[in-house]
Amino acid sequence: MYVFEILFYSFVVIVGIQIIYYGFIFGKFATLKQKKISPKNLPVSVIICAKNEAENLKENLPSILSQAYPKFEIVLINDNSTDTTLEVMQTFKSEHEHIKIVNVKPIEAFWGNKKYALTLGIKAAKYDTLLFTDADCKPVSKHWISKMTAPFDTEKKLVIGYGPYQKIKGSLLNLLIRFETFMTAVQYFSYVKIGQTYMAVGRNLAYRKELFFEANGFMSHMHVKSGDDDLFVNQVASKKNTTICIAKESFTESAPKTTYKSWILQKRRHVSTASHYKLRHKILLALFYCSQLLFWFLATLLMSFMFRWEIVIGLIALRFIIQYTTLYSAAAKLKEKDLIFFVPFLELFLILFQFFIFIKNLSSKPQHWK
Repeated sequence: MYVFEILFYSFVVIVGIQIIYYGFIFGKFATLKQKKISPKNLPVSVIICAKNEAENLKENLPSILSQAYPKFEIVLINDNSTDTTLEVMQTFKSEHEHIKIVNVKPIEAFWGNKKYALTLGIKAAKYDTLLFTDADCKPVSKHWISKMTAPFDTEKKLVIGYGPYQKIKGSLLNLLIRFETFMTAVQYFSYVKIGQTYMAVGRNLAYRKELFFEANGFMSHMHVKSGDDDLFVNQVASKKNTTICIAKESFTESAPKTTYKSWILQKRRHVSTASHYKLRHKILLALFYCSQLLFWFLATLLMSFMFRWEIVIGLIALRFIIQYTTLYSAAAKLKEKDLIFFVPFLELFLILFQFFIFIKNLSSKPQHWK
């Protein structure tokens, strides 16, 4: 029974850690009151780096061209595509004078490196305010540029937005992808609010050009082929210079992966990039994940043997109440409330999935960029 005493008190500690994360850290975002910010109408360079994205450009570029914004250009970067991406870009450019094309030819030193292509695009951008998205994304409204650039001021030079995935009815994979995206967003938005910004997603991200050049671009992590978004943000973000934008009109929506294999490859790349985060961020992220894993393991073990089951049930209930309350409020902000009903199942699956990815990455390196 002495072993179960140790396990019980360990469970109490784990529940305490989970309450800190869900109740206090994630609660910072969940309880955030959204303030209306007047548009700044800054001249903006929208930057899209594309590699073999001809069809996506045809589908999504019109939604960016139709933005209700007074002054912006679109910088299209063709990263050595082998399909008709360049031809599609040229067709759009012939019809819209505010499109600029940067045609990137690979060089040996940066072969297959998206960061090299993005660097050339950023240097070619006319304006100081840069707004990034991907070729497979489209803004959900005509006010995307306006909303994403409104938070900029003399201090705020980095704005982190939200990029959900399209909903596919009846698809378990789609549910899992959207939940993982939602939970990741809850974490990086919450960490911004506590002054520990650690990442963002390149499909909806804005920053000032001066921030890029002050950091010497991507040079400190150019050897890592992925991470043009999260590693750059991890490097340059501070409590003073970073803010978030969660207005519904600021979202960009992406087409999700349709096979488990393609999604696993994508997540393997993301997890491998996280190993290059700052130490304090890796500790915070690892502690949350380990506490999740141990919560489910110890709760199952203690309840299987009915050890102090009244207290264990009470702690389980307390943790779930705080988790549901926080995630429901966060989901309401991000328009993802349909996910909340499935939280226990999705959370457990995600924990096991992340463990599988971690083990898989130990044995082989994931592929990067296209």
